[in-house]
Amino acid sequence: MKTPTRILSIDIMRGLTLFLMLFVNDLFEPGVPKWLVHSKATEDAMGLADWVFPGFLFMVGLSIPFAFLSRRKKGEGDLEILKHILVRTLSLLLIGVFMINIHEINAELSGINKYLWAILVYISIFLIWNKYPENSKYNMLFKVLKGLGIVGLVVLAYIFKGGTEAHPTWLTTGWWGILGLIGWGYFAGALTYLFTKGKLVGVVLLWGCFVLLNVLSQLELLGFLNPIKPYFGVLISGNTPSIVLCGLGVGILLKENKSNFKRLIRILLPLGIIVLLIGFAFRNWFIISKIQGTPSWAMICNGISILVFCFLFYVIDYLKLSRWTALFKPAGQNSLTTYLAPDIIYYTIWGLGWNILIYKQEESVLIAVGGSILWAIAMIGFAALLSKIYIRLKL
Repeated sequence: MKTPTRILSIDIMRGLTLFLMLFVNDLFEPGVPKWLVHSKATEDAMGLADWVFPGFLFMVGLSIPFAFLSRRKKGEGDLEILKHILVRTLSLLLIGVFMINIHEINAELSGINKYLWAILVYISIFLIWNKYPENSKYNMLFKVLKGLGIVGLVVLAYIFKGGTEAHPTWLTTGWWGILGLIGWGYFAGALTYLFTKGKLVGVVLLWGCFVLLNVLSQLELLGFLNPIKPYFGVLISGNTPSIVLCGLGVGILLKENKSNFKRLIRILLPLGIIVLLIGFAFRNWFIISKIQGTPSWAMICNGISILVFCFLFYVIDYLKLSRWTALFKPAGQNSLTTYLAPDIIYYTIWGLGWNILIYKQEESVLIAVGGSILWAIAMIGFAALLSKIYIRLKL
């Protein structure tokens, strides 16, 4: 098998998980089948929505070896790469904190409408982290726009007040939000790859450490770390890092064997089944719960992710059957914009009080599900359109 210059299945699986994320996040839960949505915290179960995010986390890890390779080709050393990791992590954490506090703002105390505050947050994010054209005659304008975005976030943070008049609160980290979790997961995965120098043995050992942390956390044996949990709880719980590091391990296998299709499949197929079985074995002690972040849920999701990626790699990169991937490719190559841009539309609709998402109803499952599918497709198209006019987030 000829060595592929770019592994398209990486972009497609990332795009597929993003499409599903947009889809399940848009679902009107009372009007759709239970297996499509998140299971309750105490339920020993998982729906499609419970796999989508860990599927994306898995791809965050899988992509790391190739991102490092790209930076090495540009001549970057360990120090430059470490700086990039820290900046990217802090950016994701900051965006995540602003996003989760949208739901905590007290409009009266803050003196601004909740939805307007949210829209201004997103506009500021796009101004700061947009990938502006390089070597343009408008470089000074781009610097001004970036500066406006920074000032915007500072002002929005300053005026923010949550809680009540008697007990006002400021921005809190909470559970860090989706992007914050991605940030912590990326931080763990990227540092692991950097300090182990990409050695699979080292990655597997650290993956085992995070799985152990996940087990100990679920058994409530890490209480002595409570003082630092508000800041490093995602790492201490082990759950999110264990998912990313599983993807990282698969990424290393892929990088080392991408030209040997048969060998790669012989590794990934049984590996996916074994990880899946380990997840079900963990079920003897821990329920399958995304909300609780149990080891059984993480392992089962990892097993599914490995098998799904194995299938996509076979179909897309080996059989070269890729025409059907046109919908997912732009989302996979422009993931952050695809994920964030739809929120601006949501907050605009809600802020103006427009009742235009008429498919969100209980009478017809077909209309409710079909409407969310069309919404997800439209939002991928929206993000693709934004990229054509040079609006594209890049951390």
